[in-house]
Amino acid sequence: MRINEPNRTGMINSYNQSNKAQSAKGRTPMGKDEVNISSEALEMLKQVEDPQSPARREKVSSLKQQVEEGTYKVPSEKIAEKFLAFWRKR
Repeated sequence: MRINEPNRTGMINSYNQSNKAQSAKGRTPMGKDEVNISSEALEMLKQVEDPQSPARREKVSSLKQQVEEGTYKVPSEKIAEKFLAFWRKR
């Protein structure tokens, strides 16, 4: 078995030369970044309450108080519904 084959370096050199030739001639200018928001996402944004609204602040303070007192109970049925809805979409 030969360790130093004479053709081995020739193959590597030809590979490197072909990569250099391809990268030199095929330069294309980069385009601009673009973000598209779907109509579904825009609809969801409309449904979200304003974080500064009094109703939202009251709801958050009520939930905080329940959590601190230990009286907040997570409805397992609603969690299961959300999981199912998520996995059905995929």
